[in-house]
Amino acid sequence: MHFPRPTASAKRYSPSVRKLLRENARFFLVWGLAALALRLAFVFRYPATVDDSRLYANIAENWLRHGVYGVTNSGVIMPTLSRLPGYPAFLALIFAVFGMDNFGAVLLVQVLFDLATCFLVADLARRVFSARSAKVGFMLAAVCPFFANYAATMLTETLEIFFTALALDLALAGLGLPGGDRSSPRTWLWIWTGLAIGGGILLRPDGGILLAAIGAYLIWRLLRSLVQREGSSPRTWIAAGLLLALGAALPLVPWTIRNLRNLHRFEPLAPRYANDADEPLMPGFNRWVKTWTAEYVSVEEIYWNVPGEEIDISKLPKRAFDSAGQKELTTELFSTYNDSHNMSSELDDRFAALAADRIHAAPLRYYVWLPVMRITDMWLRPRTELFPADPRWWEFNDDHRWLAVSLALGAINLAYVLLATAGLVRAREFFGIGLFVLFLVLRSAFLGTLENPEPRYTLECYPAVIFLASALFHPHE
Repeated sequence: MHFPRPTASAKRYSPSVRKLLRENARFFLVWGLAALALRLAFVFRYPATVDDSRLYANIAENWLRHGVYGVTNSGVIMPTLSRLPGYPAFLALIFAVFGMDNFGAVLLVQVLFDLATCFLVADLARRVFSARSAKVGFMLAAVCPFFANYAATMLTETLEIFFTALALDLALAGLGLPGGDRSSPRTWLWIWTGLAIGGGILLRPDGGILLAAIGAYLIWRLLRSLVQREGSSPRTWIAAGLLLALGAALPLVPWTIRNLRNLHRFEPLAPRYANDADEPLMPGFNRWVKTWTAEYVSVEEIYWNVPGEEIDISKLPKRAFDSAGQKELTTELFSTYNDSHNMSSELDDRFAALAADRIHAAPLRYYVWLPVMRITDMWLRPRTELFPADPRWWEFNDDHRWLAVSLALGAINLAYVLLATAGLVRAREFFGIGLFVLFLVLRSAFLGTLENPEPRYTLECYPAVIFLASALFHPHE
């Protein structure tokens, strides 16, 4: 992949932040108010509180009232490491200021973070492209219904998106791209870039993918300086990488020490399946799910319902069975599960054996085609998971209003993706584009390995998506 150096055109069209805001004050005011109105409409009309929201709130409340980072189980507060402390700390701060369980205040503060994200996206475009691109980037972020939807939801997404945009903006500033005061790297900024990434990791462990992407880009710059002996010295890139890693690790130190001291476990992040030590795992069932799952509807109808709820085997897609005998065996396993709604270790082992047979019979399906299908589904599915819309929207049997919402959001999502793709084609000659490509590729590849392809997991990519889309509006030379 070719990552070129700054172009003269990029330097000519990149004003300072102050100049951009001063010369376009009316534009940013109008679109900023539009962004605020859209987000408040979601807050007051479609606020969302899901099971994870209540879990986070419970941890925050126990932390505030009892000084225990834990969950309430049968009236007893049990220390937990199932969730990283970033979002519970955010909730605890809001509750301490505005009152316990003041969910409305949480959503309003999230709206402010989301508005800040819009400005950060604009600054990304300003640094690399032009004032016109920055304005378009701000506008696309301001009217993005997916940002607005999750700003009105008590989940980590809004803060995670903010820290992603912040880290990317600091990384571009650290690289010394056009739009800054100098064209050479500024090493001291990398500690702040790392801290922004660390803030994202404290919210969700997959925030570390951004660390990997930026780290890989710095390694590429280091190798280029060693081989071609041009640009900044190797020491500059080594120092940048070390400061980046240090900044990302520092926020995790208190959490890691707490887990070692209180729970006697070395856990700098959170368990893969967000479980505590006393919660049973279902590795066999999870592996079996990954042998056929490819779309979000299966997450709602099958994956989330085990254990605890009845499973309708007719909801399984045809690709879940390789033969009539395998369908019969799967039916038997679910019949056993439905008797108790419990996934025993013996039953889990039987699912593991079934998964092993399916993987052995079709390894490419498991390791290549299904991950690609999951990635595609997460990127292109209408983002209606927080609405009462039918997740099987393509069957066209939903209420007409919600069917229209599904189709409209699907079209909007596709438009953003297509704009970003076209922007990437045009922007490939701009310095720094490789950083965004690495992030999008690495995050998408990771998401393909999950058995629960939830569309919200690609939202952290949207600052990069809108940034690339804004490249289309960079003035021609």
